[in-house]
Amino acid sequence: MDQTANVPLPLATGIAKPTLKVLLAGPRGFCAGVDRAIKIVELALERFGAPVYVRHEIVHNRFVVETLQTKGAVFVEELDEIPDDGQPVIFSAHGVPKSVPAAAEARQMMYLDATCPLVSKVHREAERHFKDGAHILLIGHAGHPEVIGTMGQLPAGSVTLVEDAEQAAAVQPPPGPLAYATQTTLSVDDTTEVLDVLRARFPDLSAPIKEDICYATTNRQAAVKAIAERCDFMVVVGAPNSSNSVRLREVAERAGCPRAVLVQRGRDFDPSLVDGLSTIGITAGASAPELLVGEVVTRLRERFTLEIEDVTVAEEKIIFNLPRPLRDRPARVPAPAAE
Repeated sequence: MDQTANVPLPLATGIAKPTLKVLLAGPRGFCAGVDRAIKIVELALERFGAPVYVRHEIVHNRFVVETLQTKGAVFVEELDEIPDDGQPVIFSAHGVPKSVPAAAEARQMMYLDATCPLVSKVHREAERHFKDGAHILLIGHAGHPEVIGTMGQLPAGSVTLVEDAEQAAAVQPPPGPLAYATQTTLSVDDTTEVLDVLRARFPDLSAPIKEDICYATTNRQAAVKAIAERCDFMVVVGAPNSSNSVRLREVAERAGCPRAVLVQRGRDFDPSLVDGLSTIGITAGASAPELLVGEVVTRLRERFTLEIEDVTVAEEKIIFNLPRPLRDRPARVPAPAAE
């Protein structure tokens, strides 16, 4: 009898990893509005000390939120969760209804508004149309913080939400002038489809002075479209509650990529999903830091020899100003220890 039959064979060594082409879509990751919002929290912690309260997730990314929590940020859902301790509260990048800062002022709370300036622009446009006597048709997703914030700029009944082309075909706004606004993080193609239906039904529908879908959303979707047909698979780094990240996954598949997945970070990604494939794409939503893209690339390197190509369709150089209370204000100096 062969006594070596059950002895495990030594692992083979020197076996080359299969080669995988990786197309990195650019732009990807943080936009100017997200970068500004995170800096507001970090500077507030530096200058006012911990805790600093943040109403809702500052941006839709758990890694970002948890990192800020370790620095002293306390995330709450509503203002009534915040004690009267004199510490500031920050409103998230998605914007808030007017009732929120009003409630903060009633309690004499110091607040910092981290609303993305491009979201604030949508708010001001909606107010302008309302002042001119128009009813607003808001294209967006029900329950999203940005939609709640935009609708909350105007009196109840002044805005009708339209989520898709089917609703656009059925909506019955009140008689009189109509105008539209959109959530800033929508699919460009989906929004065009909805607007085509609305304009066919309401030829006098007034538009924003400038497109509401933000430059970052548009650029990230254009970058995905630029590589989708070259890819067998697409990885979108982002959170499931991030509208712009979810849209990127949808755009990838519509633009010709056979399959796209959304992952929050490298540890959530199974690289065996791309076994046997030759080319994949990677992008990231506007609230996902580049560090998390690096985690996915690291996971892939464990299994493949990578050939990486950057495909950039636009350069982004926009920088938004910080709120006035955070400009050129000295950091808080700790009190001397008692002797």
